[in-house]
Amino acid sequence: MDPVAALEQIAFYLERTQEPTYRVRAYRKAAWALAALGPDEVRRRAAAGTLTGVADVGPKTAQVAVEALDAGVPAYLERLRTDAAPLATGGEKVRSALRGDLHTHSDWTDGGSPPHEMAATAKALGHQYTALTDHSPRLTVARGLSADRLREQLALVGELNERLAPFRLLTGIEVDILDDGSLDQDEDLLDELDVVVASVHSKLKMDPAAMTRRMLAAVRNPRTDVLGHCTGRRLGGGSRGGRDQSRFDAERVFAACAEAGTAVEVNSRPERADPPDDLLDVALEIGCLISIDSDAHAPGQLDFLDYGCARAAAHEVPLERVVNTWPLTDLLAWTRP
Repeated sequence: MDPVAALEQIAFYLERTQEPTYRVRAYRKAAWALAALGPDEVRRRAAAGTLTGVADVGPKTAQVAVEALDAGVPAYLERLRTDAAPLATGGEKVRSALRGDLHTHSDWTDGGSPPHEMAATAKALGHQYTALTDHSPRLTVARGLSADRLREQLALVGELNERLAPFRLLTGIEVDILDDGSLDQDEDLLDELDVVVASVHSKLKMDPAAMTRRMLAAVRNPRTDVLGHCTGRRLGGGSRGGRDQSRFDAERVFAACAEAGTAVEVNSRPERADPPDDLLDVALEIGCLISIDSDAHAPGQLDFLDYGCARAAAHEVPLERVVNTWPLTDLLAWTRP
């Protein structure tokens, strides 16, 4: 087995079950280090027992590489594969209907892996398309993309699509909804993108009336395709702790989404599970389109879709209203009419 692929797969399984970041990074960084060496040098060093002399390759990751070369599937990877199970049950029919994912991040902002790894993993999982939606400039803590950096990323996506066809990595952004409801990126540049996810990341405790006005302006903007994690809540637990959901007039906001054709995201991250159950029911009753997204910040997190699909099934979300069950041509006809 290719040692780089073995290390990457181990990282994938650790990511999907939310193992500590330092463990995941050890395998990811070792994979990158061996990829930089090239297969011939990896074989030479493995035979000589000098892999641990390579920066970012330790005894455990070196052992994985040696086993991959000597025995095929390393024992640790085989164990992870055997122990792997769906992250949530009940949503299998919904998951099988999904053709892609409209909310993912890369190391261009606050993700942990480069776009080509995110895209290659999505393709391996059976996706037909995936949107790369890194953050916009205002989210400085996530190194949000300036207009110039976003243009650079668009060129990279074009190159990746030439290599990955027929899989399609969609150009996109998770654009901040600013205090007045405007979108945090050049309008002309937003017009060039395949998918625009608009999300509130700041002032989540804003007065409900003001928050409602802010969100109404954003979801009515013809450039907005998906309203991301609408309450911004973060459930307790984890390294970042909990956060209360923002308050707004959900009926008005979701009615505006339905009227404008803006999809409401079912955010699949387990610490978000956004919108909450009661608000998801409101969105469905009003007739909103739905996008079930992973909000993945690492390749293994693409499997978080299991959580969102289980919730969608529990709420009996009609599959025809889930935009990422649509063929790519239909999806793009909706996002870029």
